[in-house]
Amino acid sequence: MTDTPIRLLLADDHPVVRAGLRAVLETEPDFAVVADVATAEGAVELAAAHAPDVVLMDLQFGGMLGSEATAAITARSGAPRVLVLTTYDTDADILAAIEAGATGYLLKDAPPEELAAAVRTAAAGKSALAPTIALRLMDRMRAPATALSRRETEVLQLVADGLSNAAISKRLFLSQATVKSHLVHIYAKLGVDSRTSAVAAATARGLIRR
Repeated sequence: MTDTPIRLLLADDHPVVRAGLRAVLETEPDFAVVADVATAEGAVELAAAHAPDVVLMDLQFGGMLGSEATAAITARSGAPRVLVLTTYDTDADILAAIEAGATGYLLKDAPPEELAAAVRTAAAGKSALAPTIALRLMDRMRAPATALSRRETEVLQLVADGLSNAAISKRLFLSQATVKSHLVHIYAKLGVDSRTSAVAAATARGLIRR
């Protein structure tokens, strides 16, 4: 153990979760929780103000997404490591977080000792992926032809949320023709022929949230 503790920033919109995380993490002698915050925007500000070593970041907030905050935090020089701690394990969430620069990805049901180990691993600049998350990423690498791209996953998630092609094109700043093209590719990869079947198949495979 080093004399200098690992400085932590907790970002989660649920007060009970933040309190629980703080209680668990502060039992570790080499951890120091320097701040906690309820918004992704606040996480970006406090990461700059407090210079933590590791930010524990939820993905879902009322405004800015955790993945967006992760990208903003990790874009700075000398940035802290970001360890995503979430209840979501869909491909869409995992890819968004890792592409945004997250060093690790852990689910909230992880035992305290696994969480502490992941924090130390992230602080050391190493990848800290939950075993189930690592397996999902390996499966995507082994079968890239059938894996949905980040954009395809975004489109299908919006389909699942009930948006029309026109609404999806506005949300993602794409032409309707491009949205249709993405859907054609999605259908082919999932082996389906309708929006409903695509959503059902992707939900069953854990590619999107429902």
